[in-house]
Amino acid sequence: MRRWLPSFILLALIWGNSFFFIKVALGSLHPLQISFGRMAVGALTLLVAVLATGRRLPRDPRLWGHFAVASIVLTTVPFTLFGYGEQHVSSVLAAIWNATTPLCTLLFALLLRSEKATATRATGLGLGFAGVMVVLGVWQPISGGEAVGSLACFGAAACYGVGGAYMGRFIIPRGEEPIVLAAAQLVAGTAELAVITPLAGVSLVELDAPLTVWGSIVALGAFGTGIAYLLLYGIQRQVGVTTGSAVTYLIPVFAAASGVVFLGEHLTWNQPAGALVVLLGIAVIQGMVPRRRAGRTAPPAPAVPAETDAAA
Repeated sequence: MRRWLPSFILLALIWGNSFFFIKVALGSLHPLQISFGRMAVGALTLLVAVLATGRRLPRDPRLWGHFAVASIVLTTVPFTLFGYGEQHVSSVLAAIWNATTPLCTLLFALLLRSEKATATRATGLGLGFAGVMVVLGVWQPISGGEAVGSLACFGAAACYGVGGAYMGRFIIPRGEEPIVLAAAQLVAGTAELAVITPLAGVSLVELDAPLTVWGSIVALGAFGTGIAYLLLYGIQRQVGVTTGSAVTYLIPVFAAASGVVFLGEHLTWNQPAGALVVLLGIAVIQGMVPRRRAGRTAPPAPAVPAETDAAA
């Protein structure tokens, strides 16, 4: 068995259930409070791990500048957008939108001309777009709230696409250990939200929140943010960002299980069907679907370096 596979499945399990904990926390907290809480707990978790293992955070100011930028598009903005989105859509649907992250990554790579447009990639993007339309159910009326919620969740996935590419270019090549990268990024994000949240007129902490909400924040922070990022960076170091991004395939499965079983959420037929079309598009882009020409099987297309943090 591949050494990275248990970590891969555990990461999908943690991030899949993150949407459940966000939904629970929304019962008492503002989306910005959820983002700050999970970031602060996650940063504290990893700082303890860094100190316990005798490591230290980077001292290079330029690297911290990169962490600040990466935190905006990988944690601060998408975490908050998912919180806003889940005020209007189910946790399962939010996880399905999260599964579009590799499509967003490739789209931005093509727009920035860091990747070349090919027939395979165009086909994959076309399938992905069709899958998104099926998830939305464009043939039926969509309420304003559901449309806004879906747009917020899709915006979060787009942020992950941008942020993953940024990490792959400016931070991961620096050679820092995964635990240090994860801790530094969360420290930067926590500092950002500590400033942004009060400026938005929202208190950082809601002391009157029930115990279940506090438990959800701790789970989101310690596992869904701290340990999850550590697992992600470790997987990327072992097998690369492209294979690591495939965790997106499993996240909706775990999210659907927790949403249906514990939250009583319901799926319409078009949501899982559209998700399958989206995943097929991603598989085509990453060269996982062989093509046949003149009775011969063509070699798979090169995998797209979908440098992504498909977090929840």
